[in-house]
Amino acid sequence: MAKIMIEDKAKVKAGHLNDYLANERTFLAWVRTSIGIMAFGFVVEKFGLFVKELSYILSQNSTDIAPPSFNSPFLNSPILGIALIGFGLLMILLAFINYRAVEKQIREERFQHSLVLTIILTSAIVLIGIFLMIYLIRSA
Repeated sequence: MAKIMIEDKAKVKAGHLNDYLANERTFLAWVRTSIGIMAFGFVVEKFGLFVKELSYILSQNSTDIAPPSFNSPFLNSPILGIALIGFGLLMILLAFINYRAVEKQIREERFQHSLVLTIILTSAIVLIGIFLMIYLIRSA
């Protein structure tokens, strides 16, 4: 009887270990995604600077080519790049908060899915995608 109880405790600990490791993998996936979003924001900002300098050089060499101009202050690459970097930082922060909350829930043997975090991050990514589409359409 004592042997069965010890084996049951070992299974529970192994089950918790798998839960902890799954929680860490999820956290690392969020971190990779946020780093990718920040890198994309950096590229957007630097590419906008490159396009601006290229259009300036072309306008100096030829009077026929006018540099592109955007009237909206929200649809320029420095602002979009900085917004993407900020969103990546926010995503890492929210992922860490969620990681710690799930870790506590595993210890207490109760788990509640965080629908709010998923909705916030999904909505933000969709909004960024829409803004990038508008930016690309206006610059074409």
